[in-house]
Amino acid sequence: QVELVESGGGSVQAGGSLRLSCAASGRTISGYTVGWFRQAPGKERELVSMTSRSGSMKYYADSVKGRFTVFRDNAKNTGYLQMNSLKPEDTALYYCAASLDLLDRGRYSPDQYNYWGQGTQVTVSS
Repeated sequence: QVELVESGGGSVQAGGSLRLSCAASGRTISGYTVGWFRQAPGKERELVSMTSRSGSMKYYADSVKGRFTVFRDNAKNTGYLQMNSLKPEDTALYYCAASLDLLDRGRYSPDQYNYWGQGTQVTVSS
């Protein structure tokens, strides 16, 4: 069993930055893909970014490319999402999720993730 706890959300003005953390416990996440999803009111949950277990495969939604960076520190059992140049449309509840990924292929669908955090709110004002 893997437990995930997000932190780092908050309220910022447009153009600001936040770093989200996803601390894992229960098992080492070195064998897991870590994904970051977000869900805004009235919208579906969407994959924002993902890093495979080795970090060799990364994904960014078009809307965040060039602004967000996903990375992980397996020694700390933690994943991160660095968010720069934030826009009001980035406002959402952000979740991290983990999926066992021994073949290091990455995971792109919410259905592929077994473990989820409780979410952390990001609010960007104009």
